[in-house]
Amino acid sequence: MAENDSRGRLPARPGAALKALRAQQGLTLAEVSKKTGFTISTLSKVERDKIALTFDKLVRLSEGLQVDITQLFAPSGAESPRTDGATRRCITRAGEGRSIEMNRGNYLYLAAELLNKRIVPILGEVLARDIKDYGELMRHHGEEFVYVVEGTLELHTEMYTPARLEKGDSVYFDSGMGHAYIAVGDEPCRILSICAGRERELLQSHQLVARTDATSKVELPSKTQRGRRKA
Repeated sequence: MAENDSRGRLPARPGAALKALRAQQGLTLAEVSKKTGFTISTLSKVERDKIALTFDKLVRLSEGLQVDITQLFAPSGAESPRTDGATRRCITRAGEGRSIEMNRGNYLYLAAELLNKRIVPILGEVLARDIKDYGELMRHHGEEFVYVVEGTLELHTEMYTPARLEKGDSVYFDSGMGHAYIAVGDEPCRILSICAGRERELLQSHQLVARTDATSKVELPSKTQRGRRKA
C-alpha cells in the first residue's frame, strides 16, 4: 500500500506508474521512446524519480502509451478498480487528492484513485484576478456544476455576460462553452466543481494552459500547499 504524506495525500508516482505500464504492455524503454518521442535516458530518469514532468509532457506520455492520463498519477500499489463499477467506493479525507497547480489556480482532484468516473469532483482555489491576463478560455466536453465555497467568483463564458457569484451561490453550465474563473476581492476564492464527462478529456484541456504557462505542472502532493496564495 502506498504511504500517505503528513496531510493524508497519496503521493503521485508517475515513474512507478510508467514502469508498471511498460511491464503490462511488454514494452522496452526503446519502444516507449519511439511511441512518445522522449529519449531513453529521459524515460529511465522518470522511472527512477530523478526528474519530474510538466503536465503537457505527462499528456504526451499518456497519448503515446494510449492510456488514461490518471493512470500516471496512480500511487504505487494502488488497486485497479472493478470494471463493472457496481461496488466501487472511495473515501477522500480532508486535504487528500491529486493536485494540479497553475497560475490561474490550484485544483485538487477528489476520488482520484477511481478511474473512468462518470463525474469528476474538484476543489479549486481561484488565483486569476483579471480576465485580461487569463489567456485562452477553458473548455471540455460535458457539463459542469460549480459551487462557491468561499469568497467571490466571477464566471466568464463565451455566450453570456460575466456573472458574479458569492459564497453559497452555484451555477450549472455547458463546459464545452469557453469559460474562465476570476477571483474578485481580497479574500481567497474557493470552489467545488463537479464535471460530468471523461476525466481524461478534462485533464487534457489543461494543455492549453501548459502551452502558455511554463510553470503549469502536476505537483507531487507533498510539495503542494493548499490555501497558500501566489504572489
